[in-house]
Amino acid sequence: MSPPGSALDFRSAQAVAADIREGRTTAREETEAAVARARTDPFNAYTALVAQRALAQAEAIDADLAAERPVGPLAGVPFAVKNLFDIEGVTTIAGSKIRRDAAPAAHDATAVQRLTAAGAVLVGALNMDEFAYGFVTENAHDGPTRNPHDLTRIAGGSSGGSAAAVAGGLVPLTLGSDTNGSIRVPASLCGVFGLKPTLGRLSRQGAFPFVESLDHVGPFARSVADLALAYDLMQGPDPLDPLCRRPAEPAAPRLQAIADGPLRVGVLGGWFAQGAFPEVLEALEIVADALQARRGVELPGAEQARAAAFCLTPVEAAHLHLPDLKARPLDYDPAVRDRLLAGALAPEAVAEAARRYRPVFRDAACRVFEDFDVLLAPASVCPAPGIGQATMEMDGQPVSVRRNLGAYTQPISYIGLPVVAAPVNRPGKPPIGVQIIAPAWREEVALAAALRLERAGVVVAHRPPPVPPGEVRA
Repeated sequence: MSPPGSALDFRSAQAVAADIREGRTTAREETEAAVARARTDPFNAYTALVAQRALAQAEAIDADLAAERPVGPLAGVPFAVKNLFDIEGVTTIAGSKIRRDAAPAAHDATAVQRLTAAGAVLVGALNMDEFAYGFVTENAHDGPTRNPHDLTRIAGGSSGGSAAAVAGGLVPLTLGSDTNGSIRVPASLCGVFGLKPTLGRLSRQGAFPFVESLDHVGPFARSVADLALAYDLMQGPDPLDPLCRRPAEPAAPRLQAIADGPLRVGVLGGWFAQGAFPEVLEALEIVADALQARRGVELPGAEQARAAAFCLTPVEAAHLHLPDLKARPLDYDPAVRDRLLAGALAPEAVAEAARRYRPVFRDAACRVFEDFDVLLAPASVCPAPGIGQATMEMDGQPVSVRRNLGAYTQPISYIGLPVVAAPVNRPGKPPIGVQIIAPAWREEVALAAALRLERAGVVVAHRPPPVPPGEVRA
């Protein structure tokens, strides 16, 4: 365990909370240490700090503990959020230049409110691809977020700052968003756990939108237990998000029983094996062996589902951005602007056709889940590429890094299924993760499968090497 105040801290969120409750440290000490780490962040993960707010909340928690008043399960635990989540008094920039002159948020996003109500202490906002449109977090305005395992490589995206902050020991919990893979890809490349819940499970209120029919929010953590706890604390209906109506169904209390029971596991083949780097297939085999999975399971229509998600993304996103695209086109990251413009020019019939395929693919997935409790697939096509790397080889052909890192995540987002991204234990090798995919509304099954693997040492959050002296923010 890293002592409070050390440069980087790799304790779990629940270990930090226990240290505070049991008097080995205080919420203020933990918050001061987290703020200090943020100020010297070597990964360029942070874009804003809320230090005064954090210290005030920490002091209130310490006062409650001293008076023996009840505190939440995450009391005193530092966390941070992707900078598309509203933070009261802070401008929600969503990785952009255009929004930097917007009014500060009047309220916290619902997910932030719920973690704060459980005692977690918000430290700041984290770097991302502009408007969440990307898989690399090479932000044109804030610079690239660097992978804690190799500072010359990307952290993935669009929630790259969120993944790097957890992987690099800056905070034990973060929030991100996932539209086409933006939690799962950076979790894979940074060697941490991430959860994309079922579409509509967690409130998106106060999270700057990207693609209405594909946007999800979810947590990153260094353990399955922390991931499940954070997820449970954010559950429940939200009248401010019409999609979020389902009653809370806590996963954490059920994980042990499900993990100890029988699990029918399949490994997706076909589209989900095409172009995968050898390291990715090796990691998938390790997990498949541990879960005694059946190989070569087909999910019919996955390639078409990915194409449909590709069509929907720029078209739905462009509608939100049309006024700014017309008035301030040069203030966009060129890579983002060009895709939004393409979406704005696309015939509506293209998007309508993409929407019509969704129930077809959803029905195909439901038929597959009649025989399996969870399905396995890679979480990214390769380990982390280098910062600035434009192309990579898939099946011997050069392809775009930005367009293809999410090849295996996009079909699953298209129908909103819950997924745990779990980092495979491959000592001495770059991080790579697997997707553990469950049927809709069955997050607890994916989490339980990840817990079984974690207990067996098959998946584990990767500890990065020490940051070389003098290496600071990009």
